[in-house]
Order: sequence, then C-alpha cells, then structure tokens
Amino acid sequence: MQVFKKVLLALFMVLIAIQFIQPDRNISGQVSPADFIKNYAPPARVHVLLQTACYDCHSNNTRYPWYSRLQPLSWLMAGHIKNGKEKLNFSDFGNLNNRRQQSKLHEITGSIKDDMMPLTSYKIMHSAARLSQADKTLLLDWIYQKADSISRLSD
Repeated sequence: MQVFKKVLLALFMVLIAIQFIQPDRNISGQVSPADFIKNYAPPARVHVLLQTACYDCHSNNTRYPWYSRLQPLSWLMAGHIKNGKEKLNFSDFGNLNNRRQQSKLHEITGSIKDDMMPLTSYKIMHSAARLSQADKTLLLDWIYQKADSISRLSD
C-alpha cells in the first residue's frame, strides 16, 4: 500500500510539473492577404462553416478553449494544429498556384464526404463543428463551384 501511495504522489507531482510546459500558440492576430475566405468571399453560411469546422486547425489563428492550457491536452491540440496546417493552411491558400488550389479543394471535398474532417475528437468538444447533411451539401456544392472557377482560370 505504501508503494502505491508513493507512485500516486509521484504521478501527481509530474502532472503538476508538466502544466508549466506550454507549446506555442497558433495566433497571428491578423488575417493574411492570402487567406481563403478573404480571397474567395464565400456566402455567409459557408463562411461560418469554414470558421467553426476548419479554421482552428487549418489556419494561422486558432480559437483556444478553456482546456487548452491543461497538459497533456495542450500538447495534443498543438500536434493536431501542426499536422492540420501542414496538410492545408487556409491562411496561405491564395499563395498556392491554381493547380495546387484545385487539388486542395478536391482533398477537402473527399475529407468531408468520407467524414474524416472535422476530426471526431474535435467535434466532441466543439458541437458547432458537427456538420449536418445540409451543411455538408452546402459546403461541398460551394467548393465544387469554386474549384470549377479556378479550373477555368487555369485553362
């Protein structure tokens, strides 16, 4: 029993200590001139869907919830954001050439259709990110339209 208490105390001390090791935050404080929403001016509902379901992990400006300062949750979030931005960063979307933009838009539609995005772990804590079928249809239709218009620019 004594060993159990010592192990529990050690774990508690480690848990307290790791609270002081915080990852960098993903907040630039400004909207980039190359930002997807700024460049493509989606309709209001599409704008809201992108902001609530995509931008926290796929832009340079994350809205951090209360639990984002708790370790190890903060490290997990930082990892998700880093990976998300490596795959797609809406803040830099306008800097991509037309062909790359089209490719990214097709990846987005595939991820939405396959329910891969937003991540389940994100949707658990962010109910607004849970896309209804109507939301998905609206978003997909608009993205297809945007990809088509970019395609015409490339021709």
